[in-house]
Order: sequence, then structure tokens, then C-alpha cells
Amino acid sequence: MSKLIDTPDALRSLCDRAQGHDAVALDTEFVWERSYYPALGLVQVGLGGDDVHLIDTVALDGRLGPLGELLADPGTVKVLHDAAQDLQILARATDVQPVNAYDTQRAAGLVGQTATASLQDLVEWATGVRLDKGQTRSNWLQRPLSDNQAAYAEDDVRYLLDVYDKLRDEAEARDRTPWIASEMERYDDPELYTEADVNDAVDRLKVRGIGRLSGRQRAVLRTVAAWREGEARRLDRTRRMVLPDDLLAKIAERMPESEDDLRKIKLTDRQVGRYAQGLLDAVEEGAAAEPERVERRGRPGPDDHRRAARLLIAQGFLAGRCEREEVDSLLVATKSDLTDLVEAGPDAVPAAFPGWRYEFVGRDLEALLRGDLAVRLEGPDGWPVAA
Repeated sequence: MSKLIDTPDALRSLCDRAQGHDAVALDTEFVWERSYYPALGLVQVGLGGDDVHLIDTVALDGRLGPLGELLADPGTVKVLHDAAQDLQILARATDVQPVNAYDTQRAAGLVGQTATASLQDLVEWATGVRLDKGQTRSNWLQRPLSDNQAAYAEDDVRYLLDVYDKLRDEAEARDRTPWIASEMERYDDPELYTEADVNDAVDRLKVRGIGRLSGRQRAVLRTVAAWREGEARRLDRTRRMVLPDDLLAKIAERMPESEDDLRKIKLTDRQVGRYAQGLLDAVEEGAAAEPERVERRGRPGPDDHRRAARLLIAQGFLAGRCEREEVDSLLVATKSDLTDLVEAGPDAVPAAFPGWRYEFVGRDLEALLRGDLAVRLEGPDGWPVAA
């Protein structure tokens, strides 16, 4: 087991050395079971081969300035796998927005692999080594770490630069380097590191019966969900530890006006004691707000059938292009994206398919939706292609 980097001087020495490299591998290990924010336990740094280091964020207790400097250094590529969450955790821990990040998972989807490939799969593809993933749900805040924990954490960055090199070679061979560079710009966007609006918290609720709520009840649900989101952040507790989703739905349905009303909804005395005032204020705010629009779906008509047919053709056309060119279609457009596009019409294509996506398939989809491009079935799989 390698010695943990657990003093400010050792961290400074490592990060200064890392900034002398063109690229460094990074990963995080954290615990996220009883808190709103992930509790960071380790940061792994790989400088190539066995030059691997584990930063003990528990011992350093927030003294991570040199790591923040490394994250902010535009001259050093930070290589991560499935980068968004790790970068958000690192940004919060260091109070620094990372720049010049490279996501091996996202890049893989543009060079014949999938955009959901695991690190284990990409390491095996690039090096032939099969990683052991037995410590995935380990307690990364406990000390001392076990030898198995340390070995697992080290392996997460030991081969990551090999994967990075393989991906760059594949991208160069396929003339996809500019595509990947364009994709990595998303990790320089400050929006990625900005907390979501609490008013959007309602969109994450998954409770049966929400569809039956009236417009006013839905407005209450939005304000109550926003209140819970803010409370969970303030207390650094999971949303469910504040109040579970099903109770939010009941509150929205019944719109309580008193502590007794809350108890009738089965809130405990402890929950009422802690949250009654905030909840009742949120209910009052939602009840006074503009009712939310409720769309009731009727029987599909001819226009619905035409849109469904155009959607199927667009999906098939996109899937066929991605299959032939070995690009993961998830990086181009989801079914939801295509549904919105068919609804909006061909003029929306350039904005929906910016950059390389427009040249790759957007131009043809635009022509297809305008009726200027005919398609035919081709190949053993029968993918739609331009006629």
C-alpha cells in the first residue's frame, strides 16, 4: 500500500510535480449515503504507470489549495473517467473550477466504443488488464484504509493515461480529434459547477399519482419540493431524510393549513416540530401561485400519427448513421431530443445539432424533416439511408 498524501507539504510537492506533466489521471472516492453532498474520502492522482498517489482528504481537512491549483492549470490535461461527478466534487472541495478536463468515457463513444463504457472495460480494451472492482461500495472515510481499498483506488488511475493515449490514437486515425475537443469543452462550462435551481427539484420526483394532481396542487408540489431541496442542502442530509417523495405528494394533494393537518398526513411529531413552519409557508406560496398547466392526453389524431411516423424514421436514420460510423448515438441525440425536434420542425435542427453533430447527421435530418431527402432501407439490418 502506498503512503497516503496527508500533509500540506506532501500535497504541495505532489501537485507541483503533477503540473510538470502534460496530462495527469484523477479519480475520487467518496461516501454518499446519508448526506446531500458527497463526502470526499480520497483523491487519486496518476502520473503514469506505478507513479500513483492517494490524497487523504480526511486528514487534510479542507487544506487542498495545491490540488485546486492543479485543477485550474490550463497547461495540464486532467484525465478522468465519467468525469462530471468527480469534477463537481473536486470543485466543491477546492472551491476552484477545473479546466482542461478529458473524459475517457465520453471520448470512447466517438471512437467505436460506447459512451457508457465502464473504466474496467476501457482498461481491458486499451491494455488487456482486467481490474478488480470489489471495493466499489467501500467506506472511504474510515482510517486506516485496508490494503484492498488502497489497491483498488490506485488501479482506478494506474492505467487511465494508457486509456487516454489509446483514445487519442483512435481519434487521430478516425479524424475525430476535433470532435472530442469540442465535447470536452462542456467541462469548462461554469454551469456544470452551479447548483441546480431548487424550483426544478419537482422534476426529479417519481411518485405514482402525480399525474392526477390539479394545476394548483402541482404548483404546491413545486414549492414544497423546492423547500425540501433547500432544507436538504442546508442540513447536508439526503432528501429522503428530510421528507420522502410520497409525503411531498400527499402534502401537495391535501394542501395542509396547520400542524394538525400535517399530522393527519402522517408526519411524525419530530417532523412537524422541525419542518412545520417551512412546509406550511411553502404550501401557502404554492397555493397563491399561478396554477401549473395540466395537459390531458386524448385519443391520438392524424397529426399525432404523422409525428410518430416521422420520429421512427428519424430514429432509424440516426441509428443507422451511428452504427456505420461507430459513434454512440447517445452522444448525438436521445429519443427525447428527437421527439422535441420532430415537434419543433426542421428549422430547429441547427440549434439542436451544433458543431460536429450537424455535419455528421444534422444536415441530413434537416432535409429529411423538410421532405427534401428520401430514404431507403439498406444492408442486412435494414437501416434507413439517404436514397
